[in-house]
Amino acid sequence: MAMRRARMTIAYKGDQFHGFATNPGVDTVASTIEGALAQILQEEVKITPAGRTDAGVHAWGQIIGADLPDRVNLPVLMKQLNSLCGPSIAVREAVWTKPDFHARYTALWRSYRYTVLNTETPNPFMVDSAWHIMKPLKLRAMQLASDAVIGEHDFSAFCRKPKPADEHDTFEHSLRRHVMNAEWRDLGEGVLRFDIRANAFCHQMVRALVGTFIEIGLGKRPPSDMRGLIVSGDRAQAAPVAPPQGLILWEVGYPADCD
Repeated sequence: MAMRRARMTIAYKGDQFHGFATNPGVDTVASTIEGALAQILQEEVKITPAGRTDAGVHAWGQIIGADLPDRVNLPVLMKQLNSLCGPSIAVREAVWTKPDFHARYTALWRSYRYTVLNTETPNPFMVDSAWHIMKPLKLRAMQLASDAVIGEHDFSAFCRKPKPADEHDTFEHSLRRHVMNAEWRDLGEGVLRFDIRANAFCHQMVRALVGTFIEIGLGKRPPSDMRGLIVSGDRAQAAPVAPPQGLILWEVGYPADCD
């Protein structure tokens, strides 16, 4: 049977799953999609993501690749997947792509967003999508600290050490990443948003950065600490990770010839 590689853009609510990657005995994003594909196509299909998000982390622009029978009608398949996987998972786009396309390794960059609700009282409608911080944050200090993150650095101070199984992957093991943009914005009504774009992210990097930014915003650290932490490479000196519900894998960028 002739096969073709498909590329899909998917969104999901991460709090409904135990992370993206397949994990026996629990519901994950990958196992849900693969299960639906197997039900529709009557054969096993494996998917490859641009990034493996942790439990509780959401996505708007996650990209997955999969080899499918060329008889598949992608618009129809999208509707079938959304019917079986929704409402917590939605396939936003599905297109045929080049045979050598790889959702992870072909990607040029990824961008994440983290939302903080900085108000005295909680918002029940943002419980699953933001970190509620009651004490006032100094946004200017957080903005100044974010400048230190931009550029190519070893982010060991903000990354969980790779598991032994990953150490064969030199890129994963180095923890060196190139951050293209990092910026805090005030969206009004107490909503603060952090946007960051990089060639790739190591495990828990964004949440560790946000946790440290919050300590700076609360006045527990000066903005200059961020550069010192990067130089130190010591994870123990940085803040604990921010909770997962505020984080969204927003977008993944690829070369123009992949469109």
